[in-house]
Amino acid sequence: MSVLPLSVTTQDWLKRPVPFWINGAGVTSETKKSLINPANGQAFAEVYSADASHVDSAVEVARNCFDTSEWTTMNPSQRARIMWRLADLVDQHAQQLGELESLCMGKPLVAAAHMEVPFFAETLRYYAGWCSKISGNAAALCFPAGDLHGLTIHDPVGVVGMILPWNGPLVIAGWKLAPALATGCTCVIKPADCTPLSLLYFAQLAQQAGLPDGVLNIVTGAGSIVGAAIAAHPHINKLAFTGSTSVGRQLVQASGSSNLKQLTLELGGKSPIIIFADTDLSAAVDGIADAIFGNSGQVCVAGSRLYVHTDIRAKLVERLIAKAATLKVGNPFDEHTDMGPLASHKHREQVHRRVQQGISQGAQLLCGGQYVELDGGAYYPPTILSVVDQNNPLVQEEIFGPVLVVAEFTNEAEVIELANGTDYALAGSVWTQNIDLALRMARRLYCGIVWVNSHNIPDLNMPIGGHGMSGWGRELGQAGLMEYLQTKSVMIKIAPTLETL
Repeated sequence: MSVLPLSVTTQDWLKRPVPFWINGAGVTSETKKSLINPANGQAFAEVYSADASHVDSAVEVARNCFDTSEWTTMNPSQRARIMWRLADLVDQHAQQLGELESLCMGKPLVAAAHMEVPFFAETLRYYAGWCSKISGNAAALCFPAGDLHGLTIHDPVGVVGMILPWNGPLVIAGWKLAPALATGCTCVIKPADCTPLSLLYFAQLAQQAGLPDGVLNIVTGAGSIVGAAIAAHPHINKLAFTGSTSVGRQLVQASGSSNLKQLTLELGGKSPIIIFADTDLSAAVDGIADAIFGNSGQVCVAGSRLYVHTDIRAKLVERLIAKAATLKVGNPFDEHTDMGPLASHKHREQVHRRVQQGISQGAQLLCGGQYVELDGGAYYPPTILSVVDQNNPLVQEEIFGPVLVVAEFTNEAEVIELANGTDYALAGSVWTQNIDLALRMARRLYCGIVWVNSHNIPDLNMPIGGHGMSGWGRELGQAGLMEYLQTKSVMIKIAPTLETL
C-alpha cells in the first residue's frame, strides 16, 4: 500500500474548529460538530454549527450586497476576471481541497484532487466566459396602435439559497455557484453537515481572488435547522438543491409557503444501462464498472440498473463479476485504491439493509453484498444481483451505493418498457455499434441525459437534470445559466417623425 501523506497545510488548518462564513469572515457559535472520517470511524476535525439566526444574518448580508449592486452591476469582464483568478487559486490548492473531500466522505484522493477539484475550477472558468455574453433580444412589436419597439433584458434572479449533498461537495457546488456568480447573484450556501470543509476552505480563496464580501456566505449545520431556514426564508429568491426526492418534496412545500421561490431540484435517479448484442464487451464492462462503482456508487446518475440483451447476458455478466473482483476497496489515501468507504457507517447500514431486503424478495446475489472489514471504516464491496421481478425494491428504489441489478431483454420495445419502468427519469446510457439504434433509443428513453457507449461523463456545455421524480430545471451549459436569470420586457413607444406631425 502506497499511502499519500496529508499535507502540512491541511493538518495546520484542521488544528482548530473551523468557523462558517458570513460577509467575508469566519463566524463561530456555541455549537460544534465533530467530523468523522468514514475510512476509520475516527473524529478528525470540528466545525462550528449555525442556527436559524445565522441564516437570517447571512441572508441579510446577501440581500444588502445584491441590492447595493457592487457585484450585480460590476462590469461583466471584471466579474469574469475575478472568477478566473478564483479558478486559478482552486487549481493551486487542489491538493488541500482534495484532501478535505477525502477525509470527509471517503472519496479516493487521486480522484478528488486530480479529477473533481480541477473540474470544479473549469466550471468557474466556463461560466466566467458567460459573464460578457448574457444578452436579450430586440423585436418590432405587433400591437396595432402606435409604433412600438420591444427589448428583453436578463436580470440576475437575486439572492440564491443552495443546499448541497455530501457525495460531491465541490463539484456540485460549482454547478450552482458558478452560474450564480456569472449572472450577478449573491449566495447563501448550506453544505452537507458531514462534508463542509472543502467549501469553507474555498471561501477563503474566494476572498483572496477579490470576490466582494457578502456575495458568498456559507452556513453549516443540520438540514432540519439550517436547510429548513433557507428554504422558508422570504428574502431568498431562488433555491437550488441536489439531494433525495423525499427532501426535494419538503423543499417544494417550504418554498411555496414563504415567497414562491424559483426552484432547481436535482433529485434521485435509478439510471438504466442498456447493452445490445453488438456492443464491444470489453468497453462495456469497463464502462459499467465506472458507472456504478465510481465514487462507491454514490452518484445521482449512477448506472444502477443493467439491461443486457439475452444473447450476451451470460458472457457479459461473467466478465463484469471478474472486473468487480479486481477493484481495490481500501484507504482513500492509497493511490492504488479504486473504491473508498461509503460516506458513513449509517449510510453503509442503509445500503446493506436494502440489499438484504432485495434478496429476501427474490434477487439473486452474484457478488459482494457483505461488509468489508478494514480499519474500522465504512467499506462496502462492488455488489451485483440478478433480478427478474422489476417490482423488486432494488430495481425501483435509489440505493446510492455500489449496487447493480441485472436483467435481460430480447428487443427494443421490451427494453424501453423496462428502462422507463421506474418513477425516476434522470439519466441513462445505450451501448451499441448501430447509430440508428442508438438514436432511436435516445429518443424514447424518458430521462434528462442519454449517453451512448459511455456513462456518467459530464460536460460543461451539456445541460443535465431530470424529469418527474428526478427533479426540475437544468444545470450546466447555457440552460444552467438561465436558471439564475429572469427576463424583463421593455416596450418603447417611438415618436412619429417631423413629417407626420
